[in-house]
Amino acid sequence: MTETIIIGRVLTSETAQSTRLENIALLVDTDGTIQERTPQGTARYDALAARKDAVWLPDDALLIPGLTDLHIHAPQWPQAGMALDRPLEDWLGTYTFPLEASYADPAFAEDVYDDLVRTLLENGTTTALYFATIHEEASLVLARTCLHYGQRGFVGLVAMDHPDLCPPDYRQASAWEALDATRRFIGAVRALPGNEHGLVQPVITPRFIPACSDALLEGLGTLAAEMDVRVQTHASESDWEHQHVLDRTGQTDTHALDRFGLLRDHTVLAHAGFLDQTDRTLVRNRNAALAHCPISNAFFAGAALPMRDVLDEHVHCGLGTDISGGYSPSIFENARQAVLTSRLLESGTNPHLPASERGLPKSRIDFQEAFWLATRGGAEALGVSAGQLMPGQIFDAVEILGTSGALRLHPKDDAATCAQKIVCHASSQTIGRVWVNGRQIKEKAPPHADRH
Repeated sequence: MTETIIIGRVLTSETAQSTRLENIALLVDTDGTIQERTPQGTARYDALAARKDAVWLPDDALLIPGLTDLHIHAPQWPQAGMALDRPLEDWLGTYTFPLEASYADPAFAEDVYDDLVRTLLENGTTTALYFATIHEEASLVLARTCLHYGQRGFVGLVAMDHPDLCPPDYRQASAWEALDATRRFIGAVRALPGNEHGLVQPVITPRFIPACSDALLEGLGTLAAEMDVRVQTHASESDWEHQHVLDRTGQTDTHALDRFGLLRDHTVLAHAGFLDQTDRTLVRNRNAALAHCPISNAFFAGAALPMRDVLDEHVHCGLGTDISGGYSPSIFENARQAVLTSRLLESGTNPHLPASERGLPKSRIDFQEAFWLATRGGAEALGVSAGQLMPGQIFDAVEILGTSGALRLHPKDDAATCAQKIVCHASSQTIGRVWVNGRQIKEKAPPHADRH
């Protein structure tokens, strides 16, 4: 790969509360790392802009960091938008578990995962954290698909062995079988041809505490430390799940996972709506993170994650689509829903209560914070040096076309305004080119992009 020069307007978060918009030249080295960020009006900018190999953004477009999706059930993609009106236990037992069992057939997995990864890239998702299924070969299909299309993927072979809460035809027969499979999968992903630089990583993935025996949870914690592998799971997702873990372990999910050795660097806990401040402090102290899934929370969680508290307490957090508990593959859609959810949490929703009693004061987040969650927040949660278009960061980037559909970006718009417009209006239709690790992996440039 040769070095890349990008010339144009760039929007990136500086902190969770501030964004920066500049006309700049970016120099990306052959390893895909940003080496220079040079503002317009300098001699160095003019020198980079004069190079024949420079890539110019259209005047009506701007560049943003790539998006990170912290929670996707890849095998559930065929049922996105289905049965969300059903109770969770019915949704799982009637629809979800039978669908996931179908991935015993790797050919079925190939078709689904090919479509899913391409769709996510079309929506600007450059980094994705995936739950797969209990099937080793089908889960490797997902890892190979990420490699094929150039997406940074974190792929987890699901571990679930509890005979009381897992279907008899969709679970591992024992903790030892699940542990052996997880160990093999970790080695297989790391050894995939073309993965020498680790673009795709294995993730230890207990489905959630209720689906796993204590022996499996303890073994996975030991394996995570031994093989230095990230962990993902669900935590305190709903009233039922939160109470089930309290009754079974005498602790909240967070503290129980910590006891099993599963709350560690860059562990990602999906949903986490019922965590209290003590739980969140433990997450922060372990350098772990939360995946906020506002759409699926509305259907199945029964509560809203207090994102204002999460940000103010400096807990690592990003956004997850939670396909297919969430119907949309777009992180932009989840960013806007995160803002809406926080506003509803603040104002309350019961019109029969006085306004003073209806909500939870000071709960709102703003659009710049949602933009951070979609970009740097998610990358930071995974320990990936991306999500900000700054020197030293990996060049994962998305070109936003500012005259497409409802999205209208004007030359006089400031950074905060651009962030709000993008969160409110961006979609797959407003995305042009996409880069991961310095490599352009999606074309769809507008016809006038090369006029320079």
